[in-house]
Amino acid sequence: MGEQGSAEPTKTANPHKTIKRSKAADAAEATGTAGSRKTPGADRPRKAAARPESRLALVRRARRINRELAEVYPYAHPELDFGNPFQLLVATVLSAQTTDLRVNQTTPALFAAYPTPEDMAAAAPEALEQLIRPTGFFRAKAKSLLGLSAALRDRFGGEVPGRLEDLVTLPGVGRKTANVVLGNAFGVPGLTVDTHFGRLVRRWKWTGQEDPEKVEAEIAALFPKSEWTMLSHRIIFHGRRVCHARKPACGACPIAPLCPAYGEGETDPDKAKKLLKYELGGQPGQRLRPPADYPGRPAAPLGAADSLGAAAPVEAAE
Repeated sequence: MGEQGSAEPTKTANPHKTIKRSKAADAAEATGTAGSRKTPGADRPRKAAARPESRLALVRRARRINRELAEVYPYAHPELDFGNPFQLLVATVLSAQTTDLRVNQTTPALFAAYPTPEDMAAAAPEALEQLIRPTGFFRAKAKSLLGLSAALRDRFGGEVPGRLEDLVTLPGVGRKTANVVLGNAFGVPGLTVDTHFGRLVRRWKWTGQEDPEKVEAEIAALFPKSEWTMLSHRIIFHGRRVCHARKPACGACPIAPLCPAYGEGETDPDKAKKLLKYELGGQPGQRLRPPADYPGRPAAPLGAADSLGAAAPVEAAE
């Protein structure tokens, strides 16, 4: 699909974003063929037979989606609270099989008790397990944290290394975790292929791969390296807020005209709007300490009334 832009802006479900309407939409209104209420993907022209998308068309469509998401989420950011590379590394390890919100509610007490790799390496396993218990799988995670902290102390002088080949040698650290740390703590571009990222890039037909490393390689080839980190944030934001695994909010999706999977979810605009999560749904975000430009409400500390139960429901592995 080429660069088809157009004319007149129209409001979407996100108050922070105005997108361009397609020429097909304007034509439909001019001829009176449009209904009184249109869904975001309803104006796409019907083709007699779908032809394979060329490589050039795929690159153009992928980059246009990235530009649209940049307008929707100008405030996209890592959704883990952290103050230094060590905190981000620990928080990312803890985020496996739980939500970033639950991690953010757990780490203040953890980092108060063990602020450095040396402190954490010397922790009693039972005490560490108790502190991270809310994140689930706490015994395995405690073992990883003790191992990576000892490795940082013994092999890297107590500092988190800034190279992927070093990070992946740490216990509990794979490419996904390494790229999160490199991109957000060191400014080294990387793609974070989590469950949301993989699901969306397959829905958008950017890749058919399932293996995260193959997904990473294929998506990296579509974009300049300078875009990788922010592209990851935008896709993950969109997956958490709009393009959910079980019931995507297609009728409230600002990139519906560019999406080959439009219609897999709820297409009615009013019903789709009710599926929006976090700031788009009027609920708190995942961070207790979000960036200054975040338009939503901060999350509440662990145990507060406006905590996990009051926030919009989240998928099991955020």
